[in-house]
Amino acid sequence: MDYGLTAELLARMQFAFTVSFHFIFPAFSIGTASFLAVLNGLWLWKRDTAYLSLFEFWKTIFAVTFAMGVVSGIVMSYQFGTNWAEFSKRAGAVIGPLMGYEVLTAFFLEAGFLGIMLFGRKRVGDRLHMFAVAVVALGTLISATWILSVNSWMHTPAGYAIDAKGNFVPENWWEIIFNPSFPYRLVHTVLAAFLTTAFAVGGVGAWHLLRDPTNRQARTMFSMAMWMAAIVTPLQIAAGDLHGLNTLKYQPAKIAAMEGHYETRDGAPLVLFGIPNEVDERMDYSIEIPKVGSLILTHKLDGRIEGLKAFPEDERPPVAIPFFAFRIMVGIGLLMLAVGLWSLWARYRGNLYGDRRLHKVALLMAPSGFVAVIAGWFTTEVGRQPFTVYGLMRTSESLSPVAAPAVGASLTAFVVVYFLVFGTGVFYLLRLMGRTPTVDEDHDLEKGPIRTSGINPGPAEELDRARGKGHA
Repeated sequence: MDYGLTAELLARMQFAFTVSFHFIFPAFSIGTASFLAVLNGLWLWKRDTAYLSLFEFWKTIFAVTFAMGVVSGIVMSYQFGTNWAEFSKRAGAVIGPLMGYEVLTAFFLEAGFLGIMLFGRKRVGDRLHMFAVAVVALGTLISATWILSVNSWMHTPAGYAIDAKGNFVPENWWEIIFNPSFPYRLVHTVLAAFLTTAFAVGGVGAWHLLRDPTNRQARTMFSMAMWMAAIVTPLQIAAGDLHGLNTLKYQPAKIAAMEGHYETRDGAPLVLFGIPNEVDERMDYSIEIPKVGSLILTHKLDGRIEGLKAFPEDERPPVAIPFFAFRIMVGIGLLMLAVGLWSLWARYRGNLYGDRRLHKVALLMAPSGFVAVIAGWFTTEVGRQPFTVYGLMRTSESLSPVAAPAVGASLTAFVVVYFLVFGTGVFYLLRLMGRTPTVDEDHDLEKGPIRTSGINPGPAEELDRARGKGHA
């Protein structure tokens, strides 16, 4: 029986499944690596045990996340050869070097200093250890830079020529790397990684505050996470607006699908909700705000927004996935903004650590960043269809000569193995996060007098008092 599951559709499903699993780990490790660098720097500056104990707490979580990201990334990359050989053949001269640079710079940098970061504090001293922590954080950002350059080039190709065999040949590497959508994607994705980590850290801090409101480590991580939520969320909204304007310029059909516009209009409405009807080419049960769509996208109330009917039928992306995924991403962003503002109000009232409703909401929001980045990824990648290289190479032309049953079998195997292996890994991460962050006495006492932040007397202060030590 034919269910419409062609080799192309199954290969796309397989890549979507593996990349979704993979993407959540780098998104978390990028933010966590920078968080660890900040914690370690604050420990060296203030000698406050809260920062050191939090560094020790989160470095194990980072190590597990980093390992899972590496493994899932290696598996995913093999699909370029097994399922997408024609794409690799025709675009390999462009994307191959960029992905190679990611390994030569970012991955080697991370791998070279990761051991020092995790185990080298007592062996190499504070300065070299801090350098290693900073280099690992820098490596994660460099890795994101190269990968996003590759992905952005597929959306807004530049700096290339096409030879007689139809292959993409690099002509200007600066234009290839810094293609038109790259800066917007890089900023938007990195800020998303920071927010993903902030709300995960905030959720963990909230969990421990609900169990013990006096835990200094929980207070510190929750406070830092809420500062990030309050500061970075508005920046992300602004970056998203700029990214949307760039997408409107270079991929207007994607914007039409995201916004749910079938007709070209001056003063287009903002479609809050609706059910895409791709057969009749209309939005059913639409809830709209007049003219706001044009205001957001063109910054004019009467700005013209092209609808999907303005594009050839065989060049239109599917509507349902970008439409709903975009609303999930934006909705979560607005919830993040609300939590950030709530935390500022609670902080102003001196009740940041006593507002249990805020803590419960922060706990519920802990996985929100992961959902948002996956929704954003689905929005941009499905919105690029039916092309792998936008406007130049179709997805149907990129497929390897494989049969649907073979792709279906490998997809089934991926689903089973991924849920077993990475499900176990995620369970272990949750167990690590559920441990109460405590003070490591060996680290606390090896550097002499320790200064505390005075947030609230906790285990470190009681330990020092019991031993008759003063506080700086």
